[in-house]
Amino acid sequence: MASPEQGPSPEFATAYRDLMLMGLENEMKATQRVLAAIPDAKRDYKPDPNARTAWELAWHLASADVQMLDEIADRKFAMEARFKEEPKTSAELAAWYEKNFPRAIERVRAMSAEELLTPVDFYGVFTLPDVFYLGFVNNHSIHHRGQLATYLRPMGAKCPSIYGGSYDEPFQGAESNAA
Repeated sequence: MASPEQGPSPEFATAYRDLMLMGLENEMKATQRVLAAIPDAKRDYKPDPNARTAWELAWHLASADVQMLDEIADRKFAMEARFKEEPKTSAELAAWYEKNFPRAIERVRAMSAEELLTPVDFYGVFTLPDVFYLGFVNNHSIHHRGQLATYLRPMGAKCPSIYGGSYDEPFQGAESNAA
């Protein structure tokens, strides 16, 4: 990495991008399982009157993750929602995410170091080199996936494994798979 006065180097920008995209691709699998676990008949569930419904949260999670990746590739953030037509079922939402998240990742993967280092305004709040917004995508996704995962059991659904076993999907270590 370069000195603070110089900012990040092109090599740092591409290495950081590649590391973050690898992590996002791994997170996508768990997110997709949580999205698919939402019972369609209980999609209006919310744990508190001030909370989003499960469906509102799920669509926000999926669509905003893809939108932010597209905005990184476009080097411009827009407050208006990019995707207007919501899927109708949890299975459709999981399929939509499976199709669009990798597409958006590939757009970012194709960016040059110069593009990644371009300063981009984030709604007038601050301006960072574009590559650093990948951390926002990661944190946003994990944050809302965690919220949504806590909705599942009260909705009567099974909670998928995320970072290890869950009650519904116990951890299967190497010893369990050896038999």
